[in-house]
Amino acid sequence: REYLFGLAAAMKTILASQKVILPDNVDVKLNGRTIIVKGPRGTLKRNFNHLNLELTRVGKKQIRVDVWFASRKHLACLRTICSHIENLMKGVQFGFLYKMRSVYAHFPININVQEDGKHVQIRNFLGEKIIREVRMRDGVICKPSGNKDEIIVEGNDIELVSQSAALIHQSTKVKNKDIRKFLDGIYVSEKTTIVPMDE
Repeated sequence: REYLFGLAAAMKTILASQKVILPDNVDVKLNGRTIIVKGPRGTLKRNFNHLNLELTRVGKKQIRVDVWFASRKHLACLRTICSHIENLMKGVQFGFLYKMRSVYAHFPININVQEDGKHVQIRNFLGEKIIREVRMRDGVICKPSGNKDEIIVEGNDIELVSQSAALIHQSTKVKNKDIRKFLDGIYVSEKTTIVPMDE
């Protein structure tokens, strides 16, 4: 048992670090494992208290993420946290926009956006009389794109935008049929930013 414990301890990485570069027009505040990002489009806050890591400001333009005595699973979290921080900064600069299209073989799907984009009603899916209702997450707005059978879901937080799009998609799942044949539904057709990014 002691030998096995020694092996487990030896397999841990003493220190793993990764840096995130901060853009010019984004202000970042660190409070322990909580990060607040402020940019042209608004403010986003994220809490990483569920992970054993350190967030440190290095100069004005960098954040260093450190993981001490990390197992393989904790090492995998390092890159994930950096991606989360980058998505927060991208959200307050450019915002996130998902385009969704309704697909149908026979019965046209009617999508009604209500309450200034906070509430979506889906009617006539597969000819059913039931009205499907989906409420958007906080800070997410749904609106018609101007194209036929297409809507836009947009917001600053990528997780809330993608979750709202998923709720719309999941509300139109085909039950008790062969889904290879019955392809009706509302699908995400494009993922982009509200403000175009300069590549």
